[in-house]
Amino acid sequence: MEELADRVNENPGLVRRGRFVSLEWLLQIGAEDHYLTIENGRLAAVTPGPVLMRSSRFTIHIEEDAWQRFCRPVPRPGYYDLFGMCKLGVARIDGDFHPLIANLRYFREMLAMARLETDEATHGS
Repeated sequence: MEELADRVNENPGLVRRGRFVSLEWLLQIGAEDHYLTIENGRLAAVTPGPVLMRSSRFTIHIEEDAWQRFCRPVPRPGYYDLFGMCKLGVARIDGDFHPLIANLRYFREMLAMARLETDEATHGS
């Protein structure tokens, strides 16, 4: 998660796709909370939680094992996408769905940036 902001912000196509996105959302991976602050498509901050009384537009909950499978260079069927994991029952989405669905490609590609990080670490690049 530490390098996610750099990966998102260094991808001009992704930042352009998210240029109308400015919000804060919560990514829960197992028991770990991560508040992601987006400003005009740039990932301005990743704040570890829990943070008392902090709001977010929506929350994506992913089981720890499912996140590890998602982050593999070539995920197994069902683990390559957020909605695939929801269908398997290992992830769920709560809150205001509108900004997520309206900018679905942006959020899918943002989450995939974690996969790139794992891919490079796995292959020693």
